[in-house]
Amino acid sequence: MKFSSPVSNSKVEITDKFWKDKTELVRTEVIPYQWKALNNEIPGAEASFCIRNFRLAAEVLEKRRKGMATLIFPTNKWHYSYKNEHPDSFFGWVFQDSDLAKWIEAVSYSLQNTADKALERLADSAIDLICRAQAENGYINSFYTINNPEKAFTNLRDHHELYCFGHLAEAAAAYYNATGKDKLLKAVCRFADYIGQVFGENGLKGYDGHEIAEMALVKLYEATGNKEYLKTAKRFIDRRGTKPYYFDIEHGENSGDALKYFYNQAHLPVREQTEAVGHAVRAVYLYSGMADTAIYSDDCELFEVCKKLFDDIRQRKMYITGGIGSTSDGEAFTLAYDLPNDLAYAETCASIGLVFFAQRMLKADFNSKYADVMERCLYNGILSGMAEDGKSFFYVNPLEVNPEACRKDSRKRHIKPVRQKWFDCACCPPNLARLFSDYGGYCFTETENTLFVNLYQSCTVETDKADIKIASDYLQSGIVKFCIKAKKPFTIAFRIPYWSIHFKFSRKNPFIRNGYAYFDINGSEEITAEFNPEAKIIKCCSEVRENIGRVAVARGPFIYCLEEKDNGKNLHLLRLAKNPKFQFDGESITANGYRENINKDALYSEYSNASETLVKLRFIPYYQWANRSENEMCVYIRY
Repeated sequence: MKFSSPVSNSKVEITDKFWKDKTELVRTEVIPYQWKALNNEIPGAEASFCIRNFRLAAEVLEKRRKGMATLIFPTNKWHYSYKNEHPDSFFGWVFQDSDLAKWIEAVSYSLQNTADKALERLADSAIDLICRAQAENGYINSFYTINNPEKAFTNLRDHHELYCFGHLAEAAAAYYNATGKDKLLKAVCRFADYIGQVFGENGLKGYDGHEIAEMALVKLYEATGNKEYLKTAKRFIDRRGTKPYYFDIEHGENSGDALKYFYNQAHLPVREQTEAVGHAVRAVYLYSGMADTAIYSDDCELFEVCKKLFDDIRQRKMYITGGIGSTSDGEAFTLAYDLPNDLAYAETCASIGLVFFAQRMLKADFNSKYADVMERCLYNGILSGMAEDGKSFFYVNPLEVNPEACRKDSRKRHIKPVRQKWFDCACCPPNLARLFSDYGGYCFTETENTLFVNLYQSCTVETDKADIKIASDYLQSGIVKFCIKAKKPFTIAFRIPYWSIHFKFSRKNPFIRNGYAYFDINGSEEITAEFNPEAKIIKCCSEVRENIGRVAVARGPFIYCLEEKDNGKNLHLLRLAKNPKFQFDGESITANGYRENINKDALYSEYSNASETLVKLRFIPYYQWANRSENEMCVYIRY
């Protein structure tokens, strides 16, 4: 299977103000803030206990090495409150370790962007702590180490050991690539070797309940060249969903009920799956690992399954913002075209996982639809997950919010009308930090002869083919200039954004295939791309019931929304004019519209045409909503 590789974040220097501001915000505010959160030092925020747990695990292991007795605690819950547990017990969620791993991964990419010795020393101290909490056999997991090591790997379905391993493996590979330091990598490889033994051909026939181990093992393979890690990843993938169900065996059950395991994507063998189901984050993490494994194993059958699953998400189960997982019940996919606005879950982590999946699909299927999805997620449903000051976050990203309903309607209590300082289940903030810090690593992919430009921003990129300087006005005028200093003949392929019907290049007659414009480069030259980011009215497929008669407004990669701050209360009464006469001021869009006048005479009355008042509507980019205190918001408007 022919495939490309992402150009490393270390080879890309972002100079674009929009994204440079984001990566700098992560470095200077988010990463230090999250370190405080992991140490329970944010007043008024949910406690993490993550660092505390690792310290306690290290102490417990030291006592056991000295032959001292240690207490044993229950391991039958997902969450352990410090208010109810013994003071020497594990506190927090069973997957709490993963927050520190994601923090280290974010630090790794940040160090590739900007040298920071103080931050590197802090990360080294965190790595020292993790290594002190590693058992003699290589096992690392503070929950089981503290509460009862004899119970390790006895509840794969629920207790996230392989998930925590996965995040730690990704952190180890990233830190090694960024700094050349291999202390964490060696520790994690010992853990991975132990996992390979426990789940080998003659070992346990299990697999992870919350997937990520698969793509993490591939990252270890990329970092070390050890094919055993790739074999372990493939073993987990091929075992998943086979009967008898491992999770039934593990829990002494005999249900044989496929519906029970949709949540874990374990209802069918993966090669028989054609529809994205279950917990959305788990799903896209699994599919990412499947794509990685298919590429490195030259498994065309498995890669075709990935194509079907990606298209199912993109064409039937993805919000216009790039959000996925439409219900709070299991944080999950439901049926095709079920995309409610005011009940949406659309977890930040799920959109991040969709970016991972899309990037991996780009490796072997050179089609712009994958980068289009990456762009949609990055500029909308992911960027909305963090406040503009980097100090508060959304877990859930709805497309319509009435703050009063969030408080009074139990169906909507998962939706927060303002961002939160932190979460006791804090997967999203560190996930955001690691993605934004690694933004440069998503911009380009390359084969031996071709460099693909997937995302557009001002930057410089160094490859063995060329040094390229990009001056981008992509978000305003749509003009992007490339100064190419070729080192050898090669082909450059520019993605044609899905939103730009009209486009042109300064160099004529490109070869266009699957949404990319290809040019052969034989020497140094300049090429200008011109795209057309005009304001547009976007409608849903008519099978999306919630949005019949409603439209959204978009410009370039951004989806826009209405807020009460600009348009008054009761946004549902607004209607976009047939000829809205859009005006763009560099950020927001104004348009002609109408506000229906409320008739309070009766709850029900005979129909008559509504009385309306002409108004000027103001739309802001969706990612900016809720940065001006609590208020109503909606993406879709009547038309």
